[in-house]
Amino acid sequence: MAGDNGYVPSNENGFTLWFTGLSGAGKTTISKLIESELTARRHRLEILDGDVVRENLSKGLGFSKEDRDTNIRRIAFVANLLSRNEVPVITAAISPYREIRDEARQMMGERFVEAYVKASVEVCEERDVKGLYAKARSGEIKEFTGVSDPYEPPENPELVLDTEHQSAEESALQILGYLEERELIPAAVAA
Repeated sequence: MAGDNGYVPSNENGFTLWFTGLSGAGKTTISKLIESELTARRHRLEILDGDVVRENLSKGLGFSKEDRDTNIRRIAFVANLLSRNEVPVITAAISPYREIRDEARQMMGERFVEAYVKASVEVCEERDVKGLYAKARSGEIKEFTGVSDPYEPPENPELVLDTEHQSAEESALQILGYLEERELIPAAVAA
């Protein structure tokens, strides 16, 4: 039965789809495609985008390792609260350090699905519409992941999305297939 807002409850499982990858790898683009598809299927979903979280939940934090860790811990805390209450969550933040991602995984257990959005620094730099890589290379931005600060790729992610060799749409289909296979979302109903 639909509620006042048209939402039809389903037997959804809470999970956190944790995107990690360099700036420009495609995390936000793929997140929006997944959001669009799940919304069309009438699923609840929350997105914790790195830029939006920094503007609201983590305002005032810088980009030192300590501040980045604090930012990721905040994202993980909110994602855990939502996903344990059966709300699917997508996080789209660089989350450059393996140790903090592993901390998030421990917190959420089976609800944590790590998706490595893989693209080289060179390709990400070519895609950079904000000019962040150029600013990092000129020294305007200090501690920029992939240029002057390290990125530690995941060792055993559930998904690897090679955005140098597949489109954002292909990556989204790969994710949806995985989530359906794990029964974290119901399979799409053919029209």
